[in-house]
Amino acid sequence: MVESAKKQYVLLRTLHTPAQISCLAFGHAGHLFVGSSDATLRVYDMSTLKVLKGICGLEGEVSSIVCLKRPGSDLRDAWIAHGQKVSKFKLDSPKMIQDTGDALSNLKVTDELDDVVNELALNGNKSHLAFTLDSGVIGIIALADCSIQKLTIKHDGICGSVGFIPDRPRELVSGGYDTYLIHQDFVQGKESSRRQIDAHVEEGGMGLSPPFITSMTLSSASVIAAGTADGRLLLGFGAERGFSAQTKKAKKWDGLDPQNSLLIKIAEGPIVALTFAEPRRLITSTLMGVITHFNLIYDQAKGSVVLQQTFRNESVGLVKVNTLLADDKRLVVGGFDSDGKGVLQIWKQDPSFHIQEVRST
Repeated sequence: MVESAKKQYVLLRTLHTPAQISCLAFGHAGHLFVGSSDATLRVYDMSTLKVLKGICGLEGEVSSIVCLKRPGSDLRDAWIAHGQKVSKFKLDSPKMIQDTGDALSNLKVTDELDDVVNELALNGNKSHLAFTLDSGVIGIIALADCSIQKLTIKHDGICGSVGFIPDRPRELVSGGYDTYLIHQDFVQGKESSRRQIDAHVEEGGMGLSPPFITSMTLSSASVIAAGTADGRLLLGFGAERGFSAQTKKAKKWDGLDPQNSLLIKIAEGPIVALTFAEPRRLITSTLMGVITHFNLIYDQAKGSVVLQQTFRNESVGLVKVNTLLADDKRLVVGGFDSDGKGVLQIWKQDPSFHIQEVRST
């Protein structure tokens, strides 16, 4: 027998910034890091929603943020992707506003003029950062000495997404506009698997948008979720923790294997942002701001997964969504309004809304 609780979110607060919001990250539960298209970063206190710290004068849109805990500091250090660079900042600096001259590390990861960094990801050992580029290249930064490694296996188009597989600090998955998801071991330099998302053809033979991989995330249970430009969602389970009767770590992660995955259409537009609030709770957003919450329920008897929609709403005031973030209590959405100004929406779970749904297996 499987039980699942339906969730409901209520809009708690809407904040506005001069430029569109491009990326989000939690420092710890009380701090929210917000990157913008005008080359700035703000750190908000989540209890007061006031800005604690800021960085300005970066060398391009802030496209991704990874926070790292440092002993003796409440404010996390931040690795920030901006333009062609990846830089590290200590946010507990006495300065309220920092600039590029205050960076502890300032790494230029590409020399191509039209190439920029899209996403950063930290491995489970907190020893390496992965980054992706418009050129399709995936790179690795060793945090011990800030050395940079470009992987030979790359995408044939923009690579916008990357993530390390939990408990497998050498293995990562990347998603590109070439419609491929690629799983590889960066130490061995070998490809483990790949999955192409085929074009979706409507009844009558008309194709929709190309199935570019527009978003991707991995849960702590090693479940991969990837969204496409034509509104489809891929979920790959790979026989990993918590989603099967298996109790030991598998020798191989098979999350891209069609036999271990689910590919379904869930939206009419591009799925631009995905996040796991918990290992079995996935939240998605379309480009136009339709937010949907799903429970992932594993049916052990059938060996399959049920995708249960429990919340769906449209973000009023947002013309387009760029980024999405969630924890076990709240949901944060970032994008811009009709004037091109940044919009940050903070949603909170409504504790009074709690419906138990019971299924027998």
